[in-house]
Amino acid sequence: MRAAETPLPQATRALSRLSRVDYADAFRLSTRRATERTGEGWARATLEDAPAATRQALRDGWRALGLRLGAADDPARVLGWPVRDSAPDHAVLAAESRLGLRAELVFRREPGALRFSTLVTLRNPLARLVWAAVARKHQRVVRHLLVQVERR
Repeated sequence: MRAAETPLPQATRALSRLSRVDYADAFRLSTRRATERTGEGWARATLEDAPAATRQALRDGWRALGLRLGAADDPARVLGWPVRDSAPDHAVLAAESRLGLRAELVFRREPGALRFSTLVTLRNPLARLVWAAVARKHQRVVRHLLVQVERR
């Protein structure tokens, strides 16, 4: 199983409410199980069903980025992320940071695949500096999360 980085699909960009995207990535996981869950179901399976240590590490990382998230166990959120949009084929999670970041996580099911995309607006030099320091690790974490959700 492999999560391959792909260009950001226009259909994903169209789901975003960010007026400007300074960073974007998209990872595609081939899976015959793509239609077994809704977009939000995949978001929950990927983030909330991860092992406890992984969930804690994610929350710690998001906290370090200054993201304003809610309670991890709030059913209206996904591991603390507000659900901005949810439909059978996609879910968009959105949060803002005290450091000047705006982020959206987009989960889209496609025929034979799950796509997980991240879109970020960096509003100031501090946000750009912080994101530059974590972007590669973010990509490794997303790949790992996708492989793990397929295995569970």
